[in-house]
Amino acid sequence: MSEVSRAHSTNRLPFQRNLKLAEPMGKERIHRKKLDPNYIAGFVDGEGSFCVGISKHKTLRRGIEIHPLFEIELRADDREILERILVTIGCGKIYDCSYDRYGWQPHAKYKVGSTKDLEKFVIPFFDKYHLQAKKAESYKIFKKVVQMMRKKEHLTDKGFAKIVALRDEIRRIGRNQKRFISVETARVRENRLPSGVRS
Repeated sequence: MSEVSRAHSTNRLPFQRNLKLAEPMGKERIHRKKLDPNYIAGFVDGEGSFCVGISKHKTLRRGIEIHPLFEIELRADDREILERILVTIGCGKIYDCSYDRYGWQPHAKYKVGSTKDLEKFVIPFFDKYHLQAKKAESYKIFKKVVQMMRKKEHLTDKGFAKIVALRDEIRRIGRNQKRFISVETARVRENRLPSGVRS
């Protein structure tokens, strides 16, 4: 098994095939000063992501697995801010990411994928410290998905169909955000190494 395949197998992220992940770091190994929660809410408005992934899974009855995921990804030189966000919210892990294939700078990713942690830590946090931009719409839908999954509703045909519809609604909100193409282009330029794409 290649290094890339092993990383995907270990971290269960089959939808990010061009990403290499190092062993994650959890809150037990991070000792940082907490941030103002309102600052985090504003930061997530700009840089955070609430998404629901759906992928194949051989051992499940339906053959499909649902992945609710809250994450923030930044260049590696901003890793400290992710560590302070993790400590403030109280859960999640931080991954070192490599995009060598594209010649991008190294990145760090803060990720919460456990529905238990999402329900216990992330949802109460953002219910108290409100998002203000369009991300707030995505969060409300994301919250419904997590709550449905905690109640095992995703195991029923009706619940699964509703979650798929909610996932599509989150995608629609994302597509409707203006300046998406120009923002993504700017990020690509910022992420490039001085030498460009490596051969």
